[in-house]
Amino acid sequence: MKLCALLAMAITAFAAAEDVSALLDPIRGKHSLPALAAASISAGEILDAGACGLRRADGTARVTPDDKWHLGSCTKSMTASVAAMLVERGTLKWDTTLADAFPKMEMDAAWRGVSLELLLAHRAGAPHVLPLPLMMRAKMDQGPLTGQRIALVRALLKTAPDPAPGTKHVYSNQGYIIAGAMLEEATGKPWEDLMREMLFRPLKLESAGFGAPGSAKDVDQPWGHLRAGTHNGPVTPGPMADNPPVLGPAGTVHMSIRDFARYAGWHAGEARRSGKLLTVESFRKLHTAVEGQDYALGWGTAQRPWAGGRVLMHNGSNTMNLAVMWVAPERDFAVVAATNVFGPDAEKGCDEAVSALIRRWDAARK
Repeated sequence: MKLCALLAMAITAFAAAEDVSALLDPIRGKHSLPALAAASISAGEILDAGACGLRRADGTARVTPDDKWHLGSCTKSMTASVAAMLVERGTLKWDTTLADAFPKMEMDAAWRGVSLELLLAHRAGAPHVLPLPLMMRAKMDQGPLTGQRIALVRALLKTAPDPAPGTKHVYSNQGYIIAGAMLEEATGKPWEDLMREMLFRPLKLESAGFGAPGSAKDVDQPWGHLRAGTHNGPVTPGPMADNPPVLGPAGTVHMSIRDFARYAGWHAGEARRSGKLLTVESFRKLHTAVEGQDYALGWGTAQRPWAGGRVLMHNGSNTMNLAVMWVAPERDFAVVAATNVFGPDAEKGCDEAVSALIRRWDAARK
């Protein structure tokens, strides 16, 4: 009887998830997007999910809700989540400094007191843009990623932080690369392995991976596109279809739209459900904006009536894809969207998809 009851519950939960592809397609067409996907989740259960359009704008292969979407800087909240797990384990502390993490590394003196928390809050003084020589080196380097990250960190820390640490919010991929290297140094494991072992597997995000999804030989996943006017130029999966892998902690994760929603829903739950990986206190640490800014640790913050007040959000792009996520912890609800092109139209399309699913959820809730 217990097995039958569990099966009945699973079937009911699956049936409750509605295919909203037809709802999304007019939005996709309005903004001339190659493809568009979105999903919503409440109390850990997928409510709506859909995908429409083409994997490659000049092809015929259509996307599905199981396709994998590049999440760009939405990865930052994942890096911060794993950092929080390591803090809970005592492997690191929020106030672990770069001098603590890399005691033998030569660095400008102003970097020595920079903490893990400052890096994750974009208040460390790390540069907004990676210097061109370092970017070119990153694109060419084929060595182990942990070695690449240490080399990049060593190069970045030779120059004094600007602005001074703790004085100003400056959004920086480089700060997250440094934070990722701190996680690697503390555990002896590559950031990619930490993500798989500590986040993807426990949350059953089976589609999760790194870099541009898909194959150059087969159009088996959505290809990224470069926008010129209303023309979408497909970019073949490979080295030119994403940032260098060394930038992983800042933004190279991909996964299906359903798994993306499950990840966002985990944050929406703030430890309400079983299988807790983080305490309520750690979620609140990640989700609380630093004084004087609207950015927490891996999350932007705002207030929205539909969310019951507090809302978390992030978007991400590698200039060929776009993903967005909105999380309402007070309502245990989250919604995500993704498209395989970047630009103002992509932003509008994803925002409209998110808004449509919020309206569906809000109407059903009332």
